[in-house]
Amino acid sequence: MDKVMPMQTQKSSIDEIIREILENRGVPRNIKAMLEESMSMMDMLESENEKISCIISVLDEASSDPNLSPFARTQIWSVVSRLESMKK
Repeated sequence: MDKVMPMQTQKSSIDEIIREILENRGVPRNIKAMLEESMSMMDMLESENEKISCIISVLDEASSDPNLSPFARTQIWSVVSRLESMKK
């Protein structure tokens, strides 16, 4: 039970960061679509590692977009880093 709470806390902080990026008016629409896709993946896939791997893949692709601001890119990298630490 102790491992569940930190994982839930990490997930909520990741959701919070992604929502903050989505609310940023300077983020291109295609990046917002990728971020929304990554959030929906958290609910769709069964295996935690599968979810994390898919989300990391989507976010990695989003972070390489040349139209993305440095601030948003850094936030995405922060989410990816947290997700990688959650992998089992």
